[in-house]
Amino acid sequence: MATELLSPLLPQRRRRRLALAVAAAAPLLALLLLVVVYSRSPLTTVSSPERVDLTLVADAREKGAVCLDGTPAGYHLRRGSGSGAHNWLIYLEGGGWCNTVQSCSGRKTNRFGSSKFMRAVKFSGILSNDHLENPDFYDWNIVVVRYCDGASFSGDAEGEDLAGNKLFFRGLRIWETVVDELMGKGMDTAKQALLTGCSAGSLAALLHCDDFSERFPHEVSVKCLSDAGFFIDVKDLSGERSMKSFINGVIKLQNVREVLPKDCLQNKDPTEIQNVLAPNGSYPGQAWSSCKANIRNCSSTQIDVLHGQSSFSISLLSTLIGDVSLDAADFSFLVAGFKNKLVSELKVAEDNKNWGLFIDSCFTHCQTPFNISWHSPISPRLGDKTIAEAVGDWYFGRRQDVNYIDCKYPCNPTCSSRLPTT
Repeated sequence: MATELLSPLLPQRRRRRLALAVAAAAPLLALLLLVVVYSRSPLTTVSSPERVDLTLVADAREKGAVCLDGTPAGYHLRRGSGSGAHNWLIYLEGGGWCNTVQSCSGRKTNRFGSSKFMRAVKFSGILSNDHLENPDFYDWNIVVVRYCDGASFSGDAEGEDLAGNKLFFRGLRIWETVVDELMGKGMDTAKQALLTGCSAGSLAALLHCDDFSERFPHEVSVKCLSDAGFFIDVKDLSGERSMKSFINGVIKLQNVREVLPKDCLQNKDPTEIQNVLAPNGSYPGQAWSSCKANIRNCSSTQIDVLHGQSSFSISLLSTLIGDVSLDAADFSFLVAGFKNKLVSELKVAEDNKNWGLFIDSCFTHCQTPFNISWHSPISPRLGDKTIAEAVGDWYFGRRQDVNYIDCKYPCNPTCSSRLPTT
């Protein structure tokens, strides 16, 4: 049985690398655990996604590279071929976060906390080996690193569950060990490399981008793509920063501080790296649960609110350059003026010719790992470009100023009802 890469709802010396910010604008996203050149003729056939088996990390227990339940961490590796044989794409799986002993214990019973439940994964979208669906990266070495620590591959601590069994918060060791192992499997001779991920994995790509870049010689092209992982610190519809205590719990429980940029922490509280979402319950007499689960369920009043409080699910392709560091996030149900605030915060990308943005106003979360949104006849388009075209243009330097920002929902006719929404 193969596992689909489902949208995982939710969750200094700086090396000067090129960077682009590609973004996807989603007016309504589900709650926390709740972000090609395309063929001009329609695709007549769609191949079945390739299944890639799980590889467990060698000597994982000795190295501390273990999931929450102590089982070995794992990844899926498909070898490249031809001109892509020396190029590497590393994709960090997402899947929210856990911030308490109870919530982390619950993850031990599924694939987000134990490799006992992991199966082969279907590679599609940016992971596909079909040149029609993924013309820029189809022949690269592609790795999906499984997410089983609950803290964006960034914690380093231990605890106990309510039954007295150990909980292992070893995301940072998983990251370091997997990258070391891949270096031993040929990534050390990479000519080009791309670190990416979705949601919580997207945040991980941001947090580890500098470390990843510094593992390669300066002449190697190393870039980072963050899909639905850019977070800004603003109030939600309740008027509160509801996620601040949640993220604070993750940071303290799993000792995440160690991976955060030290120069950034001199000026920022670590809880400012957070998710901004509609809180549970209702807001000014409006029931938002159904609306935030599916935008087609929203009332005209709620749509009016969203038009005034547009939200964006950002896919940020970036390396942290110089003294610039970006808070990471996904957005939903924002206070008035949020769109302007978001775009303003992303000026660092818009004003840098080596960075870029792709912000569409489609109701979806994570767009790179799905053929339908990455590269298909009905993929979202901005400036007559698909997400994959924009990514390819940016990575390979095919054009300058790869910055696309959509109009407000539901303005974009290329947003398909078939796009993934969960």
